[in-house]
Amino acid sequence: MFSLPEIINFLAFAQQSYLTAKQEQELNTLQLWFLTGASVMLVLLMLWQIFINNRNLGRLGAARKKAQDDMDKLLADAKAQAEKSIADAKAQAENEAASIIKSAELQSKELTMAAKAAAESAAEQRRGELAKAEERLAAREDSLEQKLGLLQERLTELDKRDTANKDEALRLESVRIALVEKEKNNQRELQRIGGLTAEEARKEILDSLQESMRAERAAMIRRQQEESRQALLKDAREIMVSAMQRGASDCVYEHSTTTIPIPNEEMKGRIIGREGRNIRSIEAATGTNLLVDESPQSVVISCFDPVRREVARLVLEKLISDGRIHPSRIEEIVASTHEELLQEILKTGQEASERFGLIFPQNITQLLGTLKYRYSFSQNVLAHSIEVATMAGSIAAELGLDQTMAQRAGLLHDIGKAVDHEMEGTHASLGAELLRRAGEDAIIVNAVAAHHEEVEKTSALAVIVQICDTLSAARPGARAETTELFMRRLENLERIGNSFPGVDNCYAIQAGRELRIMVKPSVVSDEEAVVLARNVAERIETEMRYPGQIRVSVIRETRVHDYAK
Repeated sequence: MFSLPEIINFLAFAQQSYLTAKQEQELNTLQLWFLTGASVMLVLLMLWQIFINNRNLGRLGAARKKAQDDMDKLLADAKAQAEKSIADAKAQAENEAASIIKSAELQSKELTMAAKAAAESAAEQRRGELAKAEERLAAREDSLEQKLGLLQERLTELDKRDTANKDEALRLESVRIALVEKEKNNQRELQRIGGLTAEEARKEILDSLQESMRAERAAMIRRQQEESRQALLKDAREIMVSAMQRGASDCVYEHSTTTIPIPNEEMKGRIIGREGRNIRSIEAATGTNLLVDESPQSVVISCFDPVRREVARLVLEKLISDGRIHPSRIEEIVASTHEELLQEILKTGQEASERFGLIFPQNITQLLGTLKYRYSFSQNVLAHSIEVATMAGSIAAELGLDQTMAQRAGLLHDIGKAVDHEMEGTHASLGAELLRRAGEDAIIVNAVAAHHEEVEKTSALAVIVQICDTLSAARPGARAETTELFMRRLENLERIGNSFPGVDNCYAIQAGRELRIMVKPSVVSDEEAVVLARNVAERIETEMRYPGQIRVSVIRETRVHDYAK
């Protein structure tokens, strides 16, 4: 089929050709009829095309209407399908949400049960630790009760002696009064008689001279004893001062915490780790407590055991320097650091023993090196042991005793402090048992066991070790005391002094090195003042623990008053 524009173009072409042929008079009749027929055919074709187009337009309108209906139906079906899909999706979403909530509840219950089980396990472990601590406390209480019983027995014995001394003093006073009364009677009798024979007078003079010479002899003996005592004290002081000068050392202060500086707060967060896993790993591996919120840009390590605290310090410094902080890395560094510290402890023990030319078994050397990280009253135990060994060797050399044995006993006298936090018993008994098992000489074992008078001393070496231990602990600056302990010691001194009858005032002076007691002269005589000083000193020795010695001074003053009228 020809399109309408093509037909119009053809008719225009035919008309133009007809006009051209007519103008040129070149057309004949046959050509004219042909052109006319062609024109008619074209017109008919054009009309037929128009008819066909109109019919097609009608069909197109019907088809368009049908398509519109189909489209509306499809839209209605699609809308219904979409609504159904939305309803199905909503129901499915609700089912999935219910399933998720149920799963979350189950997981929450499981986590709660796991946390509860962990808490119960930790509580059970804590109860076990508390039970062990209670057992240790019960054992210590039994020991303290035994010591208290011994102290009570000694106090009872002292009270009996005090009562006996008072009774004896009263008896002597009655005897003195009777003698004075008798002397007065004799004088009255002599005055009554009025005269004596030559023999009687000579005898009386001789008796008087003999009594005078006896008193002078007693005074001379006392003077000689005092001079000998002063000479011995002078020699002893010279020996002690010489030994202390040779063994003088710096004082060391004890700390139960160690502060590690960190570069920034970000590093603190890395040390803590996600949900605190890193800090928990460090605490579990080293046995210490880390305090990260005590001060800015620092971490505080808290632990009673200085060896553990030293391991934790070295581990933290390595982690901060390395920057890689996670549980597996922490465990690796803790293991290597602990091994390095053991080697360092062994090296320290060898250096301390080689300082005096001594050789010990490896286990004793290890314990000796451990004393570098142990403290007693803020005094480093290893430094204290070296000082005691130095002074003991000097004193033994001055007295002509075995210097090597004295140094060996002095260096090992506190070896029990390396294990007293792990084993039950005093450090003197524990140290003696360790040395006995290591095959040490019995004299050294006794010196270690007896340096706190827990057992009887069997040699002069034990006395030297005890003296040097007291000198090293009592010298100024060796041990630091807190203000609370110092004030408590002063209060106990004054309490003991005021507890005796006849005491007017009591003062602890010279930082607790002297107790000055003022007594009532009408109640306490000169002889009773001497007894009172001895009783107070014995009471202080029994009830208190202190370095060095405390001087007890009893002052009795008689005041006579009169008035002029």
